Amino acid sequence: MGHPDLKKNREILFAKFPPGQVPEAADDLERLDELEVAPKVEKRAVGVTYELTRHTLEELEHHLEDKGYHLDNTLMSKLTRALIHYVEDTQLHNLGAPEKRLKRSSQEAYGQAWEHHPHGDHDDTPPEWREYK
Repeated sequence: MGHPDLKKNREILFAKFPPGQVPEAADDLERLDELEVAPKVEKRAVGVTYELTRHTLEELEHHLEDKGYHLDNTLMSKLTRALIHYVEDTQLHNLGAPEKRLKRSSQEAYGQAWEHHPHGDHDDTPPEWREYK
């Protein structure tokens, strides 16, 4: 396998309900090419190892959700996933990898919209009042 930075070891966490998702999801993921899969039933998770140029965590999660699996949706899991999606997207972008996904990240779109906004982040509050907000 290629570049060490591009090899990712992640865990996909599943919701408590319905129970028994891990072995089925692991079987499902095993069918994908160039993906190592390790069911971790006690952690309600499936470990996945992949090359970033072949898969992304976001793509694997969508694959599972499309098949009806329920991922863990606690705030911590959502934040962790969002961060990983962002990091992987950025890494792919920096590699100049061809776009696998149709949508660009919403952060990027928002940033561009903000740059073109005529007022920038101008604050109308007089300086002497700013401390008292």
